[in-house]
Amino acid sequence: MSGHSKWSTIKRKKGALDAKRSKMFTKVIKEITVAVKEGGADETANPRLRLAIANAKGINMPKDNVQRAINKASDKDSANFMEVTYEGYAPNGVGVFVECTTDNLQRTVSNIRSYFNKYGGSLGKNGSLSFIFDRKGVFSFPMNDIDLDELELDLIDAGAEDIEVEDGNITVTTAMEDFGNMVKKLEELNIETESAKLERIPINMETLDVENAKKVLKLIDVIEDDDDVQNVYHNLEITEELMAALDE
Repeated sequence: MSGHSKWSTIKRKKGALDAKRSKMFTKVIKEITVAVKEGGADETANPRLRLAIANAKGINMPKDNVQRAINKASDKDSANFMEVTYEGYAPNGVGVFVECTTDNLQRTVSNIRSYFNKYGGSLGKNGSLSFIFDRKGVFSFPMNDIDLDELELDLIDAGAEDIEVEDGNITVTTAMEDFGNMVKKLEELNIETESAKLERIPINMETLDVENAKKVLKLIDVIEDDDDVQNVYHNLEITEELMAALDE
């Protein structure tokens, strides 16, 4: 899992640099809305809602905002969101996987296609990137006073494939089918996650020179800025040279 370790580290660093608070709140509110529509407003009986609320806590969303989102989603006249995914290629063959939550499918697909076309990429068919990404459970939480040796045994028992510790933060990766087991285990251990999601982890990476890599990242940034987009995954290798160029 060494490739994932590097990927998750870069992803955290990049997220810390360019995360927009309001955008993060919007994404979590959509998670809450979908969860309530799917399983009701009682978090004790709705695991997906509990997870969405945990993710809201992870980005320090005020409790009032969370409750308002739950109340609004409970209204039968509130918007119904659909979860859709798009797969395509950025310039130079870099795979890009886009997850969206939308109340207007026509608007979303039109926008996503236009981004790919404008920045030299191409939108493909669903399933076209199945050989590039694995779907994994990824959990992140602060180390605090945790006894890591003792915790590791519990995490491995719950299906942990990889446990990474960096800068006082623990990242645990599981197979997709063990995601629910890990959620339950962390709840049993009273560990509050900063993030707990099914993510798409690249299996094969593409390395480009700095200028071409920047073109790919431009496309990814534009896609991420779309209000309907929840997550964007790619298999561009973020080299030290590229990181240095982005910091300039």
